[in-house]
Amino acid sequence: MMQIIVLTIFIAITFYGCVSPKKNDGKIHVLATTGIIADILSNSLDSSFVVESLMGPGVDPHLYKASAKDVGLLSSADIIVYNGLHLEGKMTEILKKVGRHKMVIAVSDGIPESSLMSLAEDIHDPHIWFDISLYSKGLQHIYMTLNRHYPIQAKSSRNKYEKYLKKLNDMHVWTKQRIELIPAKQRILITAHDAFGYFGRAYGMRVVGLQGISTVAEFGIQDIMRLSALIKQYSIRSIFIESSVPKRSIESVMYNVQASGGSVCIGGQLFSDALDSKSKKAGTYLGMLESNVQTIVSSLK
Repeated sequence: MMQIIVLTIFIAITFYGCVSPKKNDGKIHVLATTGIIADILSNSLDSSFVVESLMGPGVDPHLYKASAKDVGLLSSADIIVYNGLHLEGKMTEILKKVGRHKMVIAVSDGIPESSLMSLAEDIHDPHIWFDISLYSKGLQHIYMTLNRHYPIQAKSSRNKYEKYLKKLNDMHVWTKQRIELIPAKQRILITAHDAFGYFGRAYGMRVVGLQGISTVAEFGIQDIMRLSALIKQYSIRSIFIESSVPKRSIESVMYNVQASGGSVCIGGQLFSDALDSKSKKAGTYLGMLESNVQTIVSSLK
């Protein structure tokens, strides 16, 4: 009920002009829905832009509910950038409506549909940031959109933007090289939910999640038994918890395997739908990717 009330207020603010006052600082204010998007924009745009994030460290976008404070942030932003592909859940339709009145950009609009992982008719996996080369296309789409509407500011950001694209490409190459250190038969990544499908496709790993692509989905005893059987069949020694998903889900799989005479341990924590706090290594997109890869490789090779 509270979410409905908040969204109703938000729509009223959007369509009837009762908005938070714009900041008179001569800057272009960009609001990103997730910390991942905010980070790639902060590393690609110069001081002509001010980038803020709607969701903080560790916030699961699948379960996110807008607050009254968020309504003000959405209203006062000049540009809103979101992931798309229903990562933001019920907010997606709201953002599309806001797009009639201000610039709203979906990262996923820069990625060809043929490159998206299809889950069902008209439903695609939203975790596109785990294929770095694919996510780079999303960033290019954002930059080119900004270049059309804010050519002077985009031009002044071009050097920073191109340097960051180079860093993304270097990370893509490095990730491939690191994953190749894991013997082929051991490249099975088991996590709390299906967030790493693009990662598996891009870097040559089989990925299996306890839950579906959204943490909204519940897992049951059959899901636990399914993963337990897979772990024993392939003698998988490590499975992984996720920072934005309660660890009890993966721990239940571990306990089930151990109770039936098998052996498996928690290989570490992976960052899936959200970054760590800014002071930590995984508090940036590149840092999060590096942290994940190091954790996976050290636990599976």
